[in-house]
Amino acid sequence: MRDGTATAASGTRARLLAAAHDVTAESGYGAASVTAIAERAGVAAGTLYRHFPSKGQLFVELFRSVCGGEIEAMRQAAERPAATAVAGIEEVLATFAARALQNPRLAWALLAEPLDPLVEAERLAYRRTYRTLLAQLLRQAIAAGEIPDQDVEFTAAAVVGGVGEALVGPLSPLSGDRPPVDQLLAALRRFTRGAVGAPPLPEHDDQEHR
Repeated sequence: MRDGTATAASGTRARLLAAAHDVTAESGYGAASVTAIAERAGVAAGTLYRHFPSKGQLFVELFRSVCGGEIEAMRQAAERPAATAVAGIEEVLATFAARALQNPRLAWALLAEPLDPLVEAERLAYRRTYRTLLAQLLRQAIAAGEIPDQDVEFTAAAVVGGVGEALVGPLSPLSGDRPPVDQLLAALRRFTRGAVGAPPLPEHDDQEHR
């Protein structure tokens, strides 16, 4: 009986997390009320509080799940063979941006939407993880002689912040016409090379990424 009860509780918890993900992806964090999440999961609102102390704690777990997937995708991009270390950095950031642009409403919530303090702390923690990954790649590019020696922690923070800010407009639910994704990714690659101190690509190479 205990195993059955635990399995049922685990299933309900998973449904609540899936419902929170879906409501946020459709309408944003602000619209993802306890009532809306419970209705989507097919349970009473009080049931949510038996599994999570608050909406904030529910979204902490949701952020960990979603951001964990994004970090894994970036790490896989970093491990793929690249022509140069700088090209690898470009690919990691382009992967992050492309995935965000595929699900703009959810990405907006993760990157820019006002959040409860508990969830905002989780957002900041994952930004530190992004910066740590990028700093490692910058060290590799410096060791390869592709970019000048620099404060990699500062550069990583600046690039992560710059890419996030550049995506805010295209991801915003208030945005009008968005530039084509390939155009945004080409601009991101050019920005990345300049920000880390790499020489610009020849024109024909740059066009291949568009």
